[in-house]
Amino acid sequence: MSLPEGAELEPDRATLEGWLGQLATLGFDAVEQTATAPAVGTLGAAGNAIAATLSRAIGEAPIEGGLATLVPILRRAAEASLNTIGPGYLAYVPGGGLPTAALAEFISTLLNRYTGLAAAAPALCRLEADVLAWLAAEFGLPETARGLLTSGGSMANLTAIVTARHDRLGEGGAVHRAMIYTSDQAHHSIAKAVRTAGIPLANVRRVATDARLRLDPGALQAAIEADRGAGALPMLVVTAAGTTNTGAVDPLDAIADICAETGLWHHCDAAYGGAFVLCDEGRRRLRGISRADSITFDPHKGMFLPYGTGCLLVRDGASLRAAFDIEAPYLQDFDALDRAGEPPSPTEYGPELSRDPRGLRLWLPLQLHGAGAFRRALTEKLALASRLHRGLLELAEGGVPLEIVDVPQLSAVAWRFTRLPGEPREAHDRRNAAWLARINARARVHLSSTSLPLQPGPGGAAAGAAFTLRACVLSFRTHAPHIEACLEDIAASAST
Repeated sequence: MSLPEGAELEPDRATLEGWLGQLATLGFDAVEQTATAPAVGTLGAAGNAIAATLSRAIGEAPIEGGLATLVPILRRAAEASLNTIGPGYLAYVPGGGLPTAALAEFISTLLNRYTGLAAAAPALCRLEADVLAWLAAEFGLPETARGLLTSGGSMANLTAIVTARHDRLGEGGAVHRAMIYTSDQAHHSIAKAVRTAGIPLANVRRVATDARLRLDPGALQAAIEADRGAGALPMLVVTAAGTTNTGAVDPLDAIADICAETGLWHHCDAAYGGAFVLCDEGRRRLRGISRADSITFDPHKGMFLPYGTGCLLVRDGASLRAAFDIEAPYLQDFDALDRAGEPPSPTEYGPELSRDPRGLRLWLPLQLHGAGAFRRALTEKLALASRLHRGLLELAEGGVPLEIVDVPQLSAVAWRFTRLPGEPREAHDRRNAAWLARINARARVHLSSTSLPLQPGPGGAAAGAAFTLRACVLSFRTHAPHIEACLEDIAASAST
């Protein structure tokens, strides 16, 4: 008897278990090897060359050799990339990739339950709602708050800005007059979200920052008053609780006061720094975040989950729902069910209708490790950043001509060579870029760079920006020995 058409897409259990074993070996080997693997894989032209050798045409028949042929390809492909799961990865904002979250992703994808409408999977949506309610409480939001899990901070920021636009302007409001205020250190996803929300990009006011690169409340107040006086419509302030550049935390309480007085929506982009509310010291540093109207937070950063796990929390859940809850006749079958006691439906609070059981990525690790493990890990990251900062101070005192941009406000540290008298800015940048390259070439840690303002010149005049090295300590695998190795490599590379 011939198999029904398409049956070859349904491997038997033994085959699936064999494949799973091979992939588990690949993944667990990679995790075990993080302690000794280079902090960065093969990138650039060499990485592109590897990519070319691994490229395979999509054939009509299964690949010869099956998964055994593909595992080496996958292993080599992973090697031609940043080693983001390693303890020495201190570039950008690390995402840890907890193994327990991978287990949640496996069962979530295999079961493939639909969680857009709670009526279709009430228990799975309840687990997700429980995690979101716990997070909202940790941020100090009231019981009226609602949360939404997204693909990342960019989507969370977009959802928040659309919610603010709908709440403040209603349907068909004067978006061409709506003004958005943020700092010159804001993440570029804010500008993307503003444009996508239909508000002209020219309406974004980049408010000046203070010496610690935090949004200046006085400059914000002046910008709002000036725009109102010119007939514009101030609508939204976007603060940062941990900028990508330096981890700067805007004065959230002072800005919340301004928003309360002026009637502007206050959105806090805490994609990087928000997780620190889970530990006592972090909560102290983020004081005032509980007063925001909405908060972006990325569990794939500070809760060490796999990339693709973002979160939006909104103080008034009714505002979030009003912006996105739209009925459709093809969903009417769910209305026929008894929906008493049903948890919130994610599709009623965000732009997506089709979605997976995203909440399991948070729920399973929290249940298996307990919240205390996350609190202790985050406390450690703040301490490690402080150690890195102290080590840099010691190097400077020992004769390395470096300047530190700021005391760490969270877990990011930025520094560079001191500019020599009369040194052209381009030459200064080249020296710093070469320093970064030498550090990374040692392959024990991997750092990244940015461009940050130089100290003001005589008379307070702006001196422009300079190439700046930065480290962000946020992997659950990064511990004290890795920071000491980083300091050793910084010192050794400074004298090369």
